Amino acid sequence: MDQFLAPDQVRYNLPMEIMYTVIPLIMIGGMFYFTARDQIELTKVENNQDLTVNAVGFRWSWNFNYVEENTYDIGTPEEDPTLWLPVDQKVKFELTSPDVIHSFWVPTFLFKMDVVPGRTNEFEVTPNKEGTFLGKCAELCGVDHARMLFTVKVVSQEEFDAHMEELRAKGQFGQLTSGRSTEAAQGV
Repeated sequence: MDQFLAPDQVRYNLPMEIMYTVIPLIMIGGMFYFTARDQIELTKVENNQDLTVNAVGFRWSWNFNYVEENTYDIGTPEEDPTLWLPVDQKVKFELTSPDVIHSFWVPTFLFKMDVVPGRTNEFEVTPNKEGTFLGKCAELCGVDHARMLFTVKVVSQEEFDAHMEELRAKGQFGQLTSGRSTEAAQGV
């Protein structure tokens, strides 16, 4: 008759073992709920922006297409690219990549998002303080990952407009998708 009883090691601990299983599941479910709720709010894109910037991460730098201005800014191996943004203007970022996974990160914006080939990730931000800030790729993307740095300049609307005119005067009009400056000249 004793052969049908529970083994000695669990006979008197079954309620405690159920508690050790159920309580962590409730905690994980609660954390998942609050994370999902907040993430939906933080990544919501309302499409009422003043400016759209298509940030293209490519091996091993960044290209910034100013969509409404039909201009682009791209760095060189000697000089990191600079992203110009007008202060107090809502900016929508469209993140794309032609090659591998990168990650767009400006620590001052308190936001980081992956840049995935074949997919456009979006977020909105309103820079409210003028200044120069640092940005970088936060995803180990290959041999020259450490070179994927850029600068963000948040400036007045007048300075931003003047910079857009400088880009047009240098022939940097159109949109780049691969990081090659010859692409815009060919109308690609």
